[in-house]
Amino acid sequence: MRKLAETNVGRVIDLLNERLVFERTGVRLYDRMLLRMQLTEDGEIQRMVDRMRRYRDEEHEHEVWLEDQIRDLHGDDRMPTEKSVLVLAETQGIERVVQRDPRLQHDFHALLTAELADAAGWDLLVRIAEDFGDREAGREFKERHRQEQEHVLFVSKVVEQFLKRELQDQPTPLTYL
Repeated sequence: MRKLAETNVGRVIDLLNERLVFERTGVRLYDRMLLRMQLTEDGEIQRMVDRMRRYRDEEHEHEVWLEDQIRDLHGDDRMPTEKSVLVLAETQGIERVVQRDPRLQHDFHALLTAELADAAGWDLLVRIAEDFGDREAGREFKERHRQEQEHVLFVSKVVEQFLKRELQDQPTPLTYL
């Protein structure tokens, strides 16, 4: 990360804070959804809980890792930055859906939106690290990007199955599990 920060440490801290705000939001989304999933009597939803908990834990690991990186650069992981304020505003609608809409299929739809944006954010960091020749940062970013891509794939399959249930006269099982 230091090589990337040599050019403009303030902007690098801003980029990392942007991702950090998004990861904190992701943890809150997963926490709320896990609570709802654990309360449902739908066995297929129940079978997803362990995987969703693993994804939540990965989001939390991303959060902790980003906090450490920001501090290592002598930044403040709680100080709002230009990009972190932007991301906070962008994610408020997604959080509102998960906090207020009791329908799990809507929660997953909102989560898919968040995961797509999250994966794109990590992809951007991968490309920036490559462009600036920071292999260590690139390696770390790629691992987190890979995890986010896995989240996107799973959540998109869940959304697809919910849509199939809605389109058919009779509810169908979530067969991909």
